[in-house]
Amino acid sequence: MAKGLDVGTMNILSAQQDGTDTVFVQQRNSFVEIEYSDMAEQMLSRSEVLHIRKDDKVYVVGDDALNFANIFNKETRRPMKHGILSNDEQSAIPMMKLIIEQVVGEPAYPDEKLYFSTPADPIDSELSTLYHQKTIESFLDDMGYDAEPINEGMSVIYSELADNNFTGLGISFGAGMTNVCLAYYAVPVMKFSVARGGDWVDEQAARATGTPVDKVTSIKEDDFELDFTTDVGGVEGALSIYYENLLDYVIENIVQEVDEEDVEEGLDIPVVVTGGTSSPDGFEALFRDHLEEANIPFSISGVSHANEPLYSVARGGLVAARSDEDVDHEEEADEAEAAPATE
Repeated sequence: MAKGLDVGTMNILSAQQDGTDTVFVQQRNSFVEIEYSDMAEQMLSRSEVLHIRKDDKVYVVGDDALNFANIFNKETRRPMKHGILSNDEQSAIPMMKLIIEQVVGEPAYPDEKLYFSTPADPIDSELSTLYHQKTIESFLDDMGYDAEPINEGMSVIYSELADNNFTGLGISFGAGMTNVCLAYYAVPVMKFSVARGGDWVDEQAARATGTPVDKVTSIKEDDFELDFTTDVGGVEGALSIYYENLLDYVIENIVQEVDEEDVEEGLDIPVVVTGGTSSPDGFEALFRDHLEEANIPFSISGVSHANEPLYSVARGGLVAARSDEDVDHEEEADEAEAAPATE
């Protein structure tokens, strides 16, 4: 057994193998605060709504948070911002711990291998990911896991590019950040993030149209298509505009980083895009069109979209964890074979 964990700004997901199937567990990474009463807490418990009580407040956590926010006309709160733990949210750590515990469960045995996603430091911000990474690692270690961080972009390559010898450009469009990794035979050649993702798109569209951010997010997640046929002035029109701007921004930074890293010319590599922000219909075609117009100094053999973009990062963590676990078992077998026989 082994597990992969996608620690995302919008969603937290785990992946583990069950026979020939991969099983995913998901919770929305958000919460909403409501007034405490005995009746309210009893009803939440009976309905199996994930929540915790603190003093005279009850915090509804995970998938139910958005529903309660809409009912009580409140904004959901996020434990993470820009891809890492939010330093503006005092309840970030206990909320994250609760959600992670629900998603990964107890280890099947002591020191079960678990790889969790972590973003690269963004090149367009002074944010550091180190505190976030070490805090998540501490949560998991305390639970009894042998936890290891894996770069989010590299996790995409493990998940989606096995048939290409783990060679290619993996791009994870998350809520808080967009992570990019170029790998050659599973060795990272270039990895970075930018501090823009789905949240940035939602915030800009909300500001442009005077619509609450949670409402914009709900519209985006409800059959939104990047077809550019929507009248400009509405929420969907604003979303399309800022989606296109996000893609241009990411591609511009890819070109810049490729130049700075002096990546070898003449490469012919596939590109795979994934992440919850890449889910709308039309995203793959729009990204391909913009990428073809960019001046990238290597050939693109094709652009593909992960079949299950929301699960890609967690699946990549699982692939890495299982590979690491196999290596440990082989080393143990070699040591046992080399050990002198005892009478």
